[in-house]
Amino acid sequence: MFVVDNAADAKAKVLELIPEGAEVMTNTSKTLDEIGVSKEINESGRYDAVRPKLMALFGDPTKKREQRKVAAAPDYALGSVHAITETGEVVIASGSGSQIGQYPYAAGKVIFVAGTHKIVRDADEAQRRLREHALPLENERMLGIYGRNSAIKKVLSIHGDAPGRVTLVLIREHLGF
Repeated sequence: MFVVDNAADAKAKVLELIPEGAEVMTNTSKTLDEIGVSKEINESGRYDAVRPKLMALFGDPTKKREQRKVAAAPDYALGSVHAITETGEVVIASGSGSQIGQYPYAAGKVIFVAGTHKIVRDADEAQRRLREHALPLENERMLGIYGRNSAIKKVLSIHGDAPGRVTLVLIREHLGF
């Protein structure tokens, strides 16, 4: 785990953790967007960015299986979490579950980036944060982009992992949901 002061420091730390040329999936994350990591990974040409490949397949219903395969097991999966308990459990919710398989197993390495405002006391408070804080904000985002609401259909809790596989970059600045 790393603790940084602001968005610029978070971006620098994340990019320091990923070798140039690495295959990287940037999962949908307001936090990654706000610190500039999504754009850097997906547009700089310095990484084997998975998201642009995935987006090129959208809109064609015959490409659903290929979409799942492209996104399923990147070398690096980047994202955020919706809550972090004081004991270190991270909680991630999803409507589709598209990133959920990467985090517990399929990705070679996982980097979560989150503001310290997401730290909660326990699992019960994490669930409340999901439903009462993150979901309304995600609904607003989804309505603006897709014209439809979001829903919490899948929830993942990670209590630990193999040493060095999952890294958490905590930001003292309030970023993301």
